[in-house]
Amino acid sequence: MSVEELNLATGTLLTITEGAAKQMRFLRDRKGTPESVVRVGVKGGGCSGLSYTLNLDTETKPNDIVIDANGVNVVIDPKCARFLEGTVLDYSVKNLLEGGWVFNNPNASRTCGCGTSFQPK
Repeated sequence: MSVEELNLATGTLLTITEGAAKQMRFLRDRKGTPESVVRVGVKGGGCSGLSYTLNLDTETKPNDIVIDANGVNVVIDPKCARFLEGTVLDYSVKNLLEGGWVFNNPNASRTCGCGTSFQPK
């Protein structure tokens, strides 16, 4: 499995699988512009406390952490980085009707049933 990683002093911030990068390129090309970046983060809410966010954005902020993931620029706000450190982001397709983003986050003490929110340790 091909991945692009950003290494921190304490470990890896975010690993983006080839499947996730492929889906990001597809969405960027279909709904955004070639210059669009994918912003990954967290926000308060959801059934477990924090929800993952994944959006197309047209600009980066001065303090953003930028990861080049197989031709897609992924940006993370430094305030979100501590909640995402060590996370593997994947996109899997089970069949024609099922598939989606999968966040494997070692910082989660529990997650909701649908996997879109988590409670940090």
